[in-house]
Amino acid sequence: MLYPDTVEAEVLVHKPWFVATMFGVVLLVFMAFNLSGTGFAELMRPVIGEPSTSGLYGRFAIGFAIAVIFTLNVVLIGFAPLKLQIGIVWLELLLLFIAFFETFHLSLPFIREKLPFLISQGVVTTLYVSAISIVIASVIAVAGAVAKLSSNGFAYAIASFYTSFFRGLPLLMQVYLIYLGLPQLGFVINAVPAGILALSLCYGAYMTEIFRSGIQSIDRGQWEASRSMGFGFALTMRRIILPQALPVIIPPTGNQFISMLKDSSLVSVIGVWELMFLARTLGQKTFQHMEMLISAAMIYWVLSICLELIQSRIERHYARSKVR
Repeated sequence: MLYPDTVEAEVLVHKPWFVATMFGVVLLVFMAFNLSGTGFAELMRPVIGEPSTSGLYGRFAIGFAIAVIFTLNVVLIGFAPLKLQIGIVWLELLLLFIAFFETFHLSLPFIREKLPFLISQGVVTTLYVSAISIVIASVIAVAGAVAKLSSNGFAYAIASFYTSFFRGLPLLMQVYLIYLGLPQLGFVINAVPAGILALSLCYGAYMTEIFRSGIQSIDRGQWEASRSMGFGFALTMRRIILPQALPVIIPPTGNQFISMLKDSSLVSVIGVWELMFLARTLGQKTFQHMEMLISAAMIYWVLSICLELIQSRIERHYARSKVR
């Protein structure tokens, strides 16, 4: 937190009214579901007897036990320091995800067999397509933002038309238009370049508005002072405006990169051997779709976490001047 609150206050999860409300809500939620066929119901057998015939009493007992465990867990976590709270909650949620995935009865040997190829081919292609696309999109965004801030009517009209058009069409349609439409005009383009071009043009349009708002966040006096000192347009943008705008530009740009990483799965429809295409293809051969889809989902998640960590480091670097 940039400005931590120095006013001492009681922790919300330790207030009696909040604890009672949380307990009641959890109890009602779990009573609404029939959990007699779960492993937790088997653990409650000494209390409720045969779970399948326990009826309303069984539902209440199971819901009550879960509500007690959940409420006690939240209250105890509230006593821990902030970083420890985050670690405990992440660990508990991760264990719940693992328990949920266990219900699919996944074939771990099949996952271990296919995972190396999924990473070496799918992940590499996904990162390759995404990295090149974000670089091209950033260049387009800078040019588009400058054009939209320009007093030149032609430049503004072209930039605004571009952003309106490519933000107004679904990305999947843009992929099809580029891959299937350009050959009809005599420009045959392979699947990977077509995917990169579609991602670059689409995200360049969104990032144009990000760069424009970041540049406009800098006080006009900075620009006027630079120009009055004889700095040219390019030098003013490169040395004065953009360095100050980067703290505003980087967070949404990082979010766009993470979104592009996931949206790169759309280029699988034109045969690019990226992560989603391989997960679907490898799972079809033996009808083990969930193994590959869950594996791909976990890989996307890990990649997104890595990008989030990189983004946070870059944000801290450029926000040093604002820290008090």
